[in-house]
Amino acid sequence: MALREQTALVTGAGRGIGKAIATLLASEGVHVGMLARTSSGIDPLAKQLAEEFGVRTVAIATDISAREEVEQAVAAVQEHLGSLDILVNNAGIGTFGSLVDMPVEEWERIVRVNLFGTYYVTRSVLPSMIKAGHGSIVNISSTSGERGAATTSAYSASKFGIMGMTESLMQEVRKHNIRVTALTPSTVNTELAAKAGLKTSDEDWMMQPDDVAELVLACLKLPDRVFVKTAGLWMTNPR
Repeated sequence: MALREQTALVTGAGRGIGKAIATLLASEGVHVGMLARTSSGIDPLAKQLAEEFGVRTVAIATDISAREEVEQAVAAVQEHLGSLDILVNNAGIGTFGSLVDMPVEEWERIVRVNLFGTYYVTRSVLPSMIKAGHGSIVNISSTSGERGAATTSAYSASKFGIMGMTESLMQEVRKHNIRVTALTPSTVNTELAAKAGLKTSDEDWMMQPDDVAELVLACLKLPDRVFVKTAGLWMTNPR
């Protein structure tokens, strides 16, 4: 499936996986809207992608855990780029610690950003996709959304929620020719991995953001007849 001249919205696009996805889509001729918590990463990226690939870009600093802020940002992106063909819900945070030791406010914040943020953005984009009769939504979940582990209760709960929402939404909107997919990468060399105490300098065994971006692109290029609920991505040589 050719993606040139399609329009996309990528959340968490200022760094890591989101930046890699936005860059790869722009290289395919996709016009890209970018959301991130701060403008420091997405403003220069929007300028770079427009200059390098000749695509239209728009960057809006947005707290995706705030529903009204999300609705305003999505409306602004659509005003600039038109109806969205692609949504990649990538934005997410993680703090690790035992359930009783982690402050309640932090546990709630992780779920608000990761799960409610994905819901708010999707809910804002979906009506235009339904009206157009096509679209692709890719939710970046995690292997933590398939199995829990000690110290990951909040992060896993949010990612399990994304998996359930993906499966339900896929069944709701398939009749509108909208494909909804959840990707479940394992450890990726990002700031989140470093925060978890992993040795991110050892790049031989750890996946890179570009690896996840390539999987997103592969999902988007599938024929219209193909619907894939989840697609996993694992490190090649786990230790």
